Parts: sequence; C-alpha cells; structure tokens
Amino acid sequence: MSSRRGKASTGSLHVVGVGINGPPQTTLEAVECMRSADQLFYLVGEPTTEMWLRMLNPNATSLNDLYREGKPRYKTYREMRDRLLEGVRAGQRVCAAFYGHPGVLVMSSHWAISRARREGYPARMLPGVAADACLFADLGVNPGDSGVQSFEATDFLIARRRFDPTSHLILWQIGVLGEPSIRKGMTSRPERLRTLVERLRRFYPGSHRITLYLAPIFAAERPLTQRLRLDRLEKTTVSAIATLSIPPLPQRKPDSRILRWYDEE
Repeated sequence: MSSRRGKASTGSLHVVGVGINGPPQTTLEAVECMRSADQLFYLVGEPTTEMWLRMLNPNATSLNDLYREGKPRYKTYREMRDRLLEGVRAGQRVCAAFYGHPGVLVMSSHWAISRARREGYPARMLPGVAADACLFADLGVNPGDSGVQSFEATDFLIARRRFDPTSHLILWQIGVLGEPSIRKGMTSRPERLRTLVERLRRFYPGSHRITLYLAPIFAAERPLTQRLRLDRLEKTTVSAIATLSIPPLPQRKPDSRILRWYDEE
C-alpha cells in the first residue's frame, strides 16, 4: 500500500491540445507540459506537427499504431487509455497531446483522466483550439446571436436529439455515420447521409443553405468550405473529418417583457 502511495506522489497525467494546425494554436502552458514530460504520447493529423513534437520532447511516441482497418474504434480508445496509464503507474510524468481540443470527441483522454484520478494520481486536461472555434472564425458565426447547438452526428440520429432550428446547429463527423472502425480513404455512405437529411428535413426546407467545413491544418492555408442546399447533401462525397454547419431559421417573435429590460434604468 505504501508503494502505491509513493508512485501516486510522482506519477501524473496531463492531456493537452495542439489545436488544428499545431504550434500556432498551442498554448504556452501545453508546450511546457509536453517539453517537461518523462513520456510524451501524441495523436495528430499531419507530419509537421509530429516533427515539432519530436523536437520538443525526444521521448515523444505516436499513438497512431493502435489504429487498424476493421478494428473497433472503442477498442483502440481503451488501448490508448491503458498505454497512457502504464507510465503514470510507473511513476512517470506522462503527457498526451491530441489534435484539436483533447476533450472534444476524444474518449481516450476522458477515460484516462478519470481512471488516473480514481487510482490516486494527479491528472489534468489543458485546452486546445477545436474545429468549432475555427468554424466560428472562418464562417463568421457568433454564438451570442442566436445560440449554438453541437452534436456528434451519429449520436444526433441514434438518440433523436431535440434541438432548436432557430439556433445554429453544428454536427460533427457526418462522414463516419455509424462507422464502428476506420478504413483507408473513408468517406460518407450515401444511404446514411440520406437518413440524416430525412431527419433534418423535418425542421428545414430542402433549399436551406448549409456548409461542409474543414478547418485548415496549416496556418497559411484557407479553410475548405462547401456551401450547398440541404437536399443536395446525400449526393455529396463527405470527408470523414468534415463538420456540418447549419445556419438558423428566422427567429421567433421576441418576448416584449424581456425586451423592456433594456429600457430600465
């Protein structure tokens, strides 16, 4: 028991985000955490960021080897969690760096932090720039105008999520609807996009203009945006990492009682 407490006093876990395009979107706090870690694990989307992480910490190791075509994604996520905890239990300061924000659509980071804390180890998450933050900037979306709702696309369909079509709607990962694993060159399945469109057509007209969005992975690049009618979505090839942005319908008549608050001194 005393040995366990001794390891818990030295082993720790930090999970950080390196943004969408790496160094320019990484906080100074996250950089210092990655640099000082005994073991740095990472999962990023492009080789320039990978090279930077290896220069930052010679003990940097990719988690990408845990992915295999046809392998259930949830199994991969559990293996990532376990790999992070191995070093923590051995008394190491472990840091894991993930593309974007480490708490957004990254199950392994949440699982690892939760398990580490239950076992008595200090564990903390540091934020990064996620795709929605880039979307707000690139598409000119102000969450304060009419609100923003955000759902993972498959969950949106499975749970029949309720939402307000007079607020902006963001759906993540529409290119991997219902996919249990990854495959090379993965794109959307038309019949599944059709199911999504049928669900959305209950609330929006087919002519409603939507945007498929991909944040730039290099600072000098421009975002990839494709604007189209909702009823054309099912006939469109959608990237596995694309985000769907759906602008709000016209606003409801305002509550005059609340509007009068602005006139009060």
